[in-house]
Amino acid sequence: MSILTEKIKEHIKEKAYPVFSFAISREGEDIEAAAVNGPLCCHDSYSVAKLFTVTALGFLYDEGKIKTDDKVTELLGGEISERVREAMDQRWNEVTVHMALTHRLGLPGGFLDLDCNDANDFGEDHLAYMLTYPMTGDHGVKSTYTDGAFYLLGRIVEKICGERMDSFLWKRLFSPLGFREVSWSSCPMGHTIGGTGLYLRTGDMVKLGEVYRCGGVYNGKRILSEEWVKTVFENDYEMHSRPFGTYGKGGMRGQLLLICPDKKMSLAIHSWSGFDLEELLGFIMKIV
Repeated sequence: MSILTEKIKEHIKEKAYPVFSFAISREGEDIEAAAVNGPLCCHDSYSVAKLFTVTALGFLYDEGKIKTDDKVTELLGGEISERVREAMDQRWNEVTVHMALTHRLGLPGGFLDLDCNDANDFGEDHLAYMLTYPMTGDHGVKSTYTDGAFYLLGRIVEKICGERMDSFLWKRLFSPLGFREVSWSSCPMGHTIGGTGLYLRTGDMVKLGEVYRCGGVYNGKRILSEEWVKTVFENDYEMHSRPFGTYGKGGMRGQLLLICPDKKMSLAIHSWSGFDLEELLGFIMKIV
């Protein structure tokens, strides 16, 4: 373990932050993952999962199979039954991939939140439940954060690629980047949840940060196009501005995937409860 990693671990313990583990990747150095409380194993990444769904869409975008202004109902095609098409608000036919990526679906906050609700609360067919739920008047305009938007996007990925999204990502991302273990929760019909429920190792999660920090390249190999990475940052597709000139995606209970362009570094954290993230980042920025 490097001196830097030891200092971060000591600081987390001194502050009694509820962190399971963290991983740091610095340009030109091997990834270092450190357990703080418990073993180095897979943990729920909660909403950090959304950035993996963004990445799956990026692969399809790079292949010319999807555009951000595509209509979601057209992409889903036969996944939407005639019964649902008749019952749903016809404004759904105006919804684009971009609107879903920016949570502008006209659904209430926390919709389809499987971290706080029982999956059975939404019936067997989550897509039908979503499309027939009453749409609000701020459809297409106001951003209201939901897991439902990313379940919808995950279904679109599966429809286009013809397989579960996690299987698709094993071929395009997880295996090429050497992920050790991955498990992604599914709905009652077996579709990847998309917005949460992704279990992986902290030392693997940080690798996705490096892909975005390096403009779509990992260890010299092109993973995503520079165009898609630029699109993600310009449109705030789950890669948000953070303190100290950093960018990243957080998740419930203090999960974090962060890139630090100025420090040529990425950071990942799994924890079981929230903590003073800004204080920890400030400490890390001082010692890097």
